[in-house]
Amino acid sequence: MKKIGVLFGMENSFPSALVERINSLHVDGITAEFVETGAVHLDKAPPYAVIVDRISHDIPFYRAYLKHAAINGTIIINNPFWWSADDKFFNYTLAEKMGVAIPPTVILPHKKHPEGTTDRSMRNMEFPLDWESVFSYVGEHGFMKPVDGGGWRDVYHITNRREFFEAYDQSRDLCMIYQKAVDFKEYFRCYVVGQKKVHIMPYDPRRPHAERYVQDPPKYDKALLKRVEQDALKLCQALGYDLNTVEFAVENGIPYAIDFMNPAPDADLHSVGAANFEWIVSEVAALAIAKAKQAPSHPELRWSAFLGAPAVAKPAKTKPAVKKSAK
Repeated sequence: MKKIGVLFGMENSFPSALVERINSLHVDGITAEFVETGAVHLDKAPPYAVIVDRISHDIPFYRAYLKHAAINGTIIINNPFWWSADDKFFNYTLAEKMGVAIPPTVILPHKKHPEGTTDRSMRNMEFPLDWESVFSYVGEHGFMKPVDGGGWRDVYHITNRREFFEAYDQSRDLCMIYQKAVDFKEYFRCYVVGQKKVHIMPYDPRRPHAERYVQDPPKYDKALLKRVEQDALKLCQALGYDLNTVEFAVENGIPYAIDFMNPAPDADLHSVGAANFEWIVSEVAALAIAKAKQAPSHPELRWSAFLGAPAVAKPAKTKPAVKKSAK
């Protein structure tokens, strides 16, 4: 019997619904359950064919456990090696290189030195920083956010230089991004599952958190929705995420990709609404089952293979040349 495990934290509705949905389908040889683990033994492989990860970004022990599971053949949704290596500024750089619209964005030095470092650790840094170049490129209306964060933690809406420096002073030792605000008319949050399926959800980040998924959206231009779908797929296929949300803010008909490092996206029934919840439960259940049906995964023992790179082709064996005897 192949097991699909769901690893989760404080959320309730999605993990329970996912396990119930998978088991209700009665797929021969496949069952789902909540992951259970204690101290992880080096010589013991976890008993799961697939694990759906919803919490390892907050719990280092779980991240190490998932990497151990992956090297022993478990398929993880999402890849813990890539997730560990990823950050938002790299995401933006990659997207821009791929032709996806990104607002002007800069990465800022730490306001407070990271623990264990001093001024001498920063001798390669320009000082004083050229703030005029930052404001000339991004402007004074933008958002400051951590390079590796989520859940709207430590995100600041900036409308002038005073607010910028007040926010920067509060950023502690976090590495922050400053990004130009998009004066959007439409805003979309898109579920992307299996790097193939996209569910576009009208979304309004200006509303209270529980009301951001718009339940009565207007009609949108079909060409705009098509571009949003294509860009969402392009990003997730490049990043290798099988489950993600991609957010677009639309200004003058151009969908700017704002946030697409969400490998454990919000899937709570009470925030996303019944229709969106049904879609994500159904599609993730189908994806996990399809992954479980695959042959056990035994990645090549090299770092790039764990990130999803294709296997290195082994050189073909050649027969030694036969020496001709002298006549």
